[in-house]
Amino acid sequence: MNTAAQRRRPAEQPEAPRVSRRRNAKPRRGTLPPKSKPGSAVLATLRVSTYNIHKGVLREFIGLRRVTRIHELRTRLHELDSDLVFLQEVQGRHERHARRLEHWPDEPQDVFLSRSPRLRQTFETAYGRNASYLHGHHGNALLSRYPIVDLENRDISDHALEKRGVLHCVVKVGRVDVHCFVVHFGLLARSRERQLGALIEWVSNAVSGDAPLIIAGDFNDWRNRLSDRLCREIGVVEVFDAVKPKLDFVRRAAYFARDRYPAIELPEAAAGAPRMVRTARTFPALVPWFRMDRIYQRGFRVSAARVLRGIEWARLSDHSPLVADLELVDPGA
Repeated sequence: MNTAAQRRRPAEQPEAPRVSRRRNAKPRRGTLPPKSKPGSAVLATLRVSTYNIHKGVLREFIGLRRVTRIHELRTRLHELDSDLVFLQEVQGRHERHARRLEHWPDEPQDVFLSRSPRLRQTFETAYGRNASYLHGHHGNALLSRYPIVDLENRDISDHALEKRGVLHCVVKVGRVDVHCFVVHFGLLARSRERQLGALIEWVSNAVSGDAPLIIAGDFNDWRNRLSDRLCREIGVVEVFDAVKPKLDFVRRAAYFARDRYPAIELPEAAAGAPRMVRTARTFPALVPWFRMDRIYQRGFRVSAARVLRGIEWARLSDHSPLVADLELVDPGA
């Protein structure tokens, strides 16, 4: 195992006062409804989130002053009620920020995020260091409400200017081992292709073909060039491809054009092909346009998937988080 990977078990907190909530209240913008209870053939319903947190620091919209956002980010993450949180750009240590920024935590960000100040909620955490420098280091992390029984961190950097890594954790959900890979790929297309090849080889060798698998993170794949190969070679499905999509404006316009002007040749997806790539736009968070982040799964049923947008999220990071509800089905049922 790589020594740059660390597992931490946060201490329990005292129980917080109960908060009353209005019945049948609709979730506010940028949130998800409560998780559904698992059925008889479902071992567990897991809410999975992935989020590039930009090291918990963001510049103000006015003045461009750097501001610590990690406290508000922690509150919002715990409100999602996620079971597994895949995090990128997590600051393990930063001595300069600790001296210069107000309210900078005294502990690594994965540990700080694992404990909610309001609710009696704690995560186990695993941290994989990607980049080290004189004043600190940062990397990927996994927060889990289930026991983390094994972990490994690998350096997949393609060149010295971009330090990238993948963190592999085995999470025990009841009697089932769920393999989780936290991903952060590079900015260059050729680097991402080589990093994808390394990921596919690792998954193929380390995970059996029938084991539940979640791969999530910041792929920087804004042109959607990697998804087909990943799905084809290791049998995963992107969560937005697994849920039934709504008929959006572009697709309605395509149907109208096909009926009204049959001589026009439409792209396959617009013409009504059964498979339609629905990867969500997550960057920049203020006006999401690029498809940077993904959640891929194998061995689950996807009951919901959503990108969380809005000014409240744009104030926390340059990426928007993705959230999906996955049902772990009992193979013997």
